[in-house]
Amino acid sequence: MLARMHTPAHLTIITGASRGLGAALAAQRLHEGHHVVGIARHASPELEALAAARGASLDQWALDLADPVAAAQALASRLVAQGAPAWASATLVNNAGVVTPPGPLDATPLGDASTALRVGLEAAMLLTAAFLHATDTWALPRKVLNISSGLGRRAMAGSAVYCAAKAGMDHFTRAVALEQAARPNGAKLVSLAPGVIDTDMQTQLRSADAQRFPERERFVQLQRLGQLDSPAQAARKVLAYLDRPDFGQAPVADVRDA
Repeated sequence: MLARMHTPAHLTIITGASRGLGAALAAQRLHEGHHVVGIARHASPELEALAAARGASLDQWALDLADPVAAAQALASRLVAQGAPAWASATLVNNAGVVTPPGPLDATPLGDASTALRVGLEAAMLLTAAFLHATDTWALPRKVLNISSGLGRRAMAGSAVYCAAKAGMDHFTRAVALEQAARPNGAKLVSLAPGVIDTDMQTQLRSADAQRFPERERFVQLQRLGQLDSPAQAARKVLAYLDRPDFGQAPVADVRDA
């Protein structure tokens, strides 16, 4: 059950919150006094320790986004069970993603491709649907931030599944933003490219077989030239965009947009 706050706080729900960008987003929102709900397969001891040290409000829900229907149903039931909202605002951040081993599509294990699409696209869509439905009557600002990628807008050989998931995320965000804009208290939605971040995905790309992944050297150079943001740096840029007063005017955006 979501904890109720004596003073209205901002509710921020973040998927993939146990590591990388998701953990950095959660940590910054805890520092800012938000009530954070982290969704991941496993809880983060680091976030638990941070919340305890700061007296911050944190829930960690162990949900497997490879089963997106069950995860979305769980989110909806917990939001509905709360009843009348006790929040100043409510935000869902769809950050979780899975990458397949870099290489051509016809050499990608079918199970790996299916899991990546379920976690990276289907789960984001179903969680968005559940969040919007459960909070439809809440008379407060609501936002959905989908963490996308430049690879959803520029194809790259060796990453067809990831490119497809992020392109799908961009376009479903456009469609749902149109739906919400027609409602009196519609939510604001943005699919945001966060820049290039030094995460496990980058490590996987740099260590790929150059024969199977022709763009490997590009990612090696990004690290060598110091052009990668740390997760904490990227989180600051992402949350600065989320907090902009014009959030939602452009449903597909980049942290580098002016």
